[in-house]
Amino acid sequence: MKVALIQSAPKLNRSNLSDVLTRIEACGDADVIVFPELALSGYLLQDKLYEDAWRVEELSALAEASERCDIVIGAALWDNGKVYNSALYFSQGSLLHIHHKNHLPTYGMFEEGRYFAAGDAIEAFQTPHGNAIVVVCEDLWRAETIAAIAASEAEIVYVLAASPARDFMDVGIGIESQWDALLKSTALLSHNYVVFVNRVGFEDGLGFWGGSRVITPMGECEHRLSLFETESSSVELNHRLQKLGRYIAKKNS
Repeated sequence: MKVALIQSAPKLNRSNLSDVLTRIEACGDADVIVFPELALSGYLLQDKLYEDAWRVEELSALAEASERCDIVIGAALWDNGKVYNSALYFSQGSLLHIHHKNHLPTYGMFEEGRYFAAGDAIEAFQTPHGNAIVVVCEDLWRAETIAAIAASEAEIVYVLAASPARDFMDVGIGIESQWDALLKSTALLSHNYVVFVNRVGFEDGLGFWGGSRVITPMGECEHRLSLFETESSSVELNHRLQKLGRYIAKKNS
């Protein structure tokens, strides 16, 4: 199974869809292509949110593109009269799953709770490449989310993020090491591959750090993208590692 990580820098307008479709065309033989949180919308939409948020029927081009490969992507999405910060999974010509972000940060530099409605579920779903779970950024910073992932039948976890850079140190940035710990803990506790795709670029003084990566079921960082740079990369996942992780966990329990 080959997964393409697209570390993009979305704009604060609807032109992102055209860019996304171009990137999908360029991904060659990937089985699954993963974009960041709000890749179709940009992050700091604020009052512009209700004008620029997407409706599912407006994304038919992504459904069509998923005939050749599965697509995981973040968008501001209208659903039953509310706008959610959502992750969408397209496969085989249709929208297979929607995850609405459960936990909306509304503190410091974040104000998502002022604009978005919150989801209330973490659910595994079937894909042509095994059972999957998709979560969005702050969702993973909750123990109950990691517990739900570990208790599920998921075989791969996709984490879409728009994480701003902060806590700069002499070597690296603090937020990257914190994310790395969360992702590795999730992989070890669930015995799954964890695919993390974080955006880059700048919006109104916020700089997003990228550093997208793939964590193996053994809790090792198998592949990592650059900091602060737009980048695309494909990774071949070895599902034998997942089986090994589950065997070791069962043996030690």
